[in-house]
Amino acid sequence: MKKKSLWLIMFTAFMLVLAACTTSTGNEGSEGENSDSEAEATEENGGEKVLRMNNGEEPTSLNPPVGFDSVSWNVLNNLMEGLTRLGKDDMPQPAMAEDWEVSDDGKTYTFKLREDANWSNGDPVTAEDFVYAWKQLLNPETGSSAAFLGYFIEGGEAYNSGNGSVDDVAVQAVDEKTFEVTLTSPTNYFLHVVSNPAFFPVNKEVAEENPEWYAEADSFVANGPFKLESWTHDKEMVFAKNEEYWDSDTVSLDKVHWAMVNDVNTEYQMFESDELDVTEIPSDMADQLIDGDNVVIEEQAGLYFYRFNVTQEPFQNKKIRKAFALAINQEDIVNYVTKNKEKAAKAFVSPGFTTPSGEDFRDVNGDLVNFDPERAKQLLEEGMEEEGYDELPPVTLTYNTDEQHKAIAETMQNMFSENLGVDVELANTEWNVFLEDQKSLNLQFSRSSFIFDYGDPINFLESFVTDSSMNRTGWSNEAYDNLISQAKQETDEEKRWEMMYEAEKILAEEMPIFPIHYYNQVYIYKDDVKDIVRHPVGYLELKWADIQQ
Repeated sequence: MKKKSLWLIMFTAFMLVLAACTTSTGNEGSEGENSDSEAEATEENGGEKVLRMNNGEEPTSLNPPVGFDSVSWNVLNNLMEGLTRLGKDDMPQPAMAEDWEVSDDGKTYTFKLREDANWSNGDPVTAEDFVYAWKQLLNPETGSSAAFLGYFIEGGEAYNSGNGSVDDVAVQAVDEKTFEVTLTSPTNYFLHVVSNPAFFPVNKEVAEENPEWYAEADSFVANGPFKLESWTHDKEMVFAKNEEYWDSDTVSLDKVHWAMVNDVNTEYQMFESDELDVTEIPSDMADQLIDGDNVVIEEQAGLYFYRFNVTQEPFQNKKIRKAFALAINQEDIVNYVTKNKEKAAKAFVSPGFTTPSGEDFRDVNGDLVNFDPERAKQLLEEGMEEEGYDELPPVTLTYNTDEQHKAIAETMQNMFSENLGVDVELANTEWNVFLEDQKSLNLQFSRSSFIFDYGDPINFLESFVTDSSMNRTGWSNEAYDNLISQAKQETDEEKRWEMMYEAEKILAEEMPIFPIHYYNQVYIYKDDVKDIVRHPVGYLELKWADIQQ
């Protein structure tokens, strides 16, 4: 087993550097027997190299500005491509753009698109396709959760907030193959930002003719390594190699078959019966499987956490929120529930972001949310007294349907009962319903997750400013908002990081959210599967994947 470190993650020059990792499943049998098995599998697929994966859920949307979650990213990042693409070393490399220039003030980027960059229907990928897509990302009518990423662009925030015009968004097509963007301030990690699926182009001509172009396989147009051959909603998707892709010679797989099974135990059974080539590890089997030679563990920049809705009782009270947070033993959850060797989260920003002085953000700012049941009881009593509660209003914890989410929620339910004397009801809903309810502040207390979109702590911290589409708590704090605003404009790196330290401390003091564990990625691969790349910022990469025959 090979475990890799996140210590290099920050912006451009300090982004995570994790090489792709592959392993053997450790199946017994001679070399000849394995070769026969692979030959039989190849014969079954008509001689094609077909990788069988599980996406867990139906993508939220395959419209790039809208599909802002992991189940959409898995699909989008392999069907499409932006100006840059993260390489095997997790650093941005030329993609749709073969080259670019940056102005002396660091604010204007001019990208030259490849002459052989085409859509799967044969149309050329043009600068207008990027203009169209990026303005759609920022259009307030789109309602994109990723729109805040476009606030780097001059005029972007004003347009998205309804205080500016689309004409003021500083993106333009200089000519068919030259795209220019002007930023509000120099942003050293901008080439990382634009590798995010939210910044993928949209075929303007196709989208104007059919605004729902992304909803079905027969209307979808791709510009990445694969194209969408078929899509049976909520059941399966099939990718085929995209021969129009500029770098198609690099793509080894002929097809990728995606199942949509949201139960890890079922996924593992499918892996064991050779219906899947990759699987996660069921939590109840982690003890016997996690240390196997066939297991790949890579850390990931992200956080599993819970959100309080501060607009609903009793979580309008800060002390009650903190009581619920301090009643949870994160170490017990990772040791006895998830059991995937995650790190218990005692704060919010993941380990692995290197400060200007070479230290880790997490080491500098320390533990901010520590299990303390006695303090939790005291805070609950004080909060209830402040609110005039003789009895705590009913509390419902909601999670989206998933066996591990359920296991964590049930464990937390027991901890609240044991450590606070509070009975918490549990509720689960399907992902799309859950997501909409959370965005609409319909959920009182709900699970959540964050995978970094690019390599800087500000990416997580900016999600909780007032009115951010990623906030989803109803929480607002003027001091916090000011710190984030100043940090995004600050060019002195030492000062910028101090502002981020202080902002994270405000999150811990106000506790609109509380942490459970930092993410990692744990998978088992079949013997013949090679070179799947999982970027720490959350993108799955199949461009280099292969099935050795």
